[in-house]
Amino acid sequence: MSNFLCLFRGGFEDYNKLTQEEKEALNDDWKKWLEELKEQGKLVDGLPLSQDGKVVSAKGGVITNGPFAEGAELVGGYTIISAQDIEEALQLSINNPHFNFAEGTMEVREIVSLEVQ
Repeated sequence: MSNFLCLFRGGFEDYNKLTQEEKEALNDDWKKWLEELKEQGKLVDGLPLSQDGKVVSAKGGVITNGPFAEGAELVGGYTIISAQDIEEALQLSINNPHFNFAEGTMEVREIVSLEVQ
């Protein structure tokens, strides 16, 4: 088994247009999806992220408001799932509520270990 990071990008414009009731329904959908992963023993971790942030550049320590210029690039949250391979990770992700947003995308990447002594 390997762990896979799912990064959720975009969808903020659509999310910000939702009514409070629609936001609550979406949160229920997220909870249901996460519970299904947990019941299968596939959920490792996952949380939403604030829309606010800063970008730090290594060149001169430049700090800019951000995190990104384009809303479609903004990371809104993450989930770490356990799967046999990337194909299973993609299959587990197919019913994610983030895909309800026209601009919502998800990047799935395997987490590799780094030996630190």
